[in-house]
Amino acid sequence: MTATVLSGTLILPDGPLDGWLRIEDGLITDLGSGTVAGAQHTDGYLLPGLVDMHCHGGGGGAFEVGETAARRAAAFHAAHGTTTVVASLGSTTHPALLDQVRALAPLVRDQTIAGVHLEGPYLSTTRRGAHSLDHVRTPDSRELAEVLAVGGVRMVTVAPELPGAAEMIAGLPCVAALGHTDATYAQATAGIAAGATVATHLFNGMRPVHHRDGGVAVACLEDEQVTCELICDGHHVSPEMVRLAFRAAPGRVALITDACVAAGMPDGDYRVGTEPVRVVAGEVRTTDGRSLAGSGLTLLAAVTNAVRFGIALADAVHAASAVPAAALGLADRGRLAVGLRADLVVTDRALHVRRVLRQGRSAGSAA
Repeated sequence: MTATVLSGTLILPDGPLDGWLRIEDGLITDLGSGTVAGAQHTDGYLLPGLVDMHCHGGGGGAFEVGETAARRAAAFHAAHGTTTVVASLGSTTHPALLDQVRALAPLVRDQTIAGVHLEGPYLSTTRRGAHSLDHVRTPDSRELAEVLAVGGVRMVTVAPELPGAAEMIAGLPCVAALGHTDATYAQATAGIAAGATVATHLFNGMRPVHHRDGGVAVACLEDEQVTCELICDGHHVSPEMVRLAFRAAPGRVALITDACVAAGMPDGDYRVGTEPVRVVAGEVRTTDGRSLAGSGLTLLAAVTNAVRFGIALADAVHAASAVPAAALGLADRGRLAVGLRADLVVTDRALHVRRVLRQGRSAGSAA
């Protein structure tokens, strides 16, 4: 394959570098500072392809609806710079969940998605958020084993205080996450000790931080084995709490979208799983106003928001690429480095997408 050389401001984990990189056979084969002859130059940024470890849909498509809608959602996010996405599924009945995971199997096989995230159904009724009360339930290992046997599941979110949760977490053959939980600090640390390594959307769907009991948020922020997901849309988490998370857990914050079908769509009424939701000024809520119901984000928009909230560009990009890739066990992507996949996003200086490459090939454009 003919080599492609791109130049511009590379966003590396330790900061921006005015330089270039070479792409051959879908991989980054060389990079350096300065300029080289024959490079395709951009006056903007070269970012690593973004990695969204928690996404339910977007662009009018949703991962729980079926293969066609799921491909639509994945294509929408790819065009906006997300070159790796994990399909998140909310709480539902056991037969429905089996059908949803089976429907996503072709997308796992052809690498349209990097696996499936089961966000439930083993969640707290108190902290269920937009999850239907009819569908959240206590852990059932035999039920879960049937879902896992379908294949493709990369992460499971569990409320650690529920009966049987510790045993379920310890037995998972994939990433275990703590979320939608009313756990105390002690219960959260027990979940981490059992093997949980991710906090599902930190601060959201969990007991608030209290000075007498820090709960799940503090347990996850202080434990160096835990990656803390963060929805950076300005609705779910305030700017000062975003800054706090980055300072408390350097290198362990993973920006996510938690995007739903309405991401990239006009304000109006939609359905998330079985729940009707309404989008007003970009904020997604259940129609009764009881709870936020995912976001309208793209991951690049989350990066832009983080920078606006005071996070350094390199740190924000790292949190949307290398950190989630590592949390998911995807060692072949997430950074601009020799030997890794040539997943890149070319943007202007305002972080608007100009071009997206996935393994060196065009993945579309948001324009």
